[in-house]
Amino acid sequence: MKITGAVVVGLVFGSLTSLANALSSPYGPIGARVAGSAAAGAGTVVSLLLDAGWSWAALAVVVGWAVATPARGALGAVAALAAATVSYYVVDAYVWDAGTDMVVWLVVGVPLGLVLGAVGALVRRPGLTGLSAALVVPVGAAVQMVVMPPGTGLIDTRPANVAAGIVWAGAALSTAWALGRFWRRRCAAAAV
Repeated sequence: MKITGAVVVGLVFGSLTSLANALSSPYGPIGARVAGSAAAGAGTVVSLLLDAGWSWAALAVVVGWAVATPARGALGAVAALAAATVSYYVVDAYVWDAGTDMVVWLVVGVPLGLVLGAVGALVRRPGLTGLSAALVVPVGAAVQMVVMPPGTGLIDTRPANVAAGIVWAGAALSTAWALGRFWRRRCAAAAV
């Protein structure tokens, strides 16, 4: 993936996050039309999954992995997070006529993107370095689930429970994948 691809991925991610938020809220013009429907429930689940810190961190890590080298991964992740932030707030302004914290999140996204993109590129490495890098997102998701579970304060907790189940399952599966890959590589290296 090139930097332009990272920008496109970021634009799509930010736009989808904003649209999912709009669909899930009965107080906005889009959500009010579908309030109480299955689409609103699905929108809430998607909103809880995409509009979470671990999800944005995962975007940066995946872009870093796709770009492949730590330096390019860091730049690609910054580009993806910046594009996601801008598209999120542009869509929010259009859909909600909302104010913006865009500059704040751009300032936060640059240093975090540099680190997380480089971490994503390190996932390809063998040994403890690759294992540690591969565990950043599932561990981060698990920590966020414990410290700040999705949907706190929602009246209807079913979408939050579904989102929590998806996050825990994803964290468990990606942890199992990372550990399995580590052990397979370790056994292959020992057999040589």
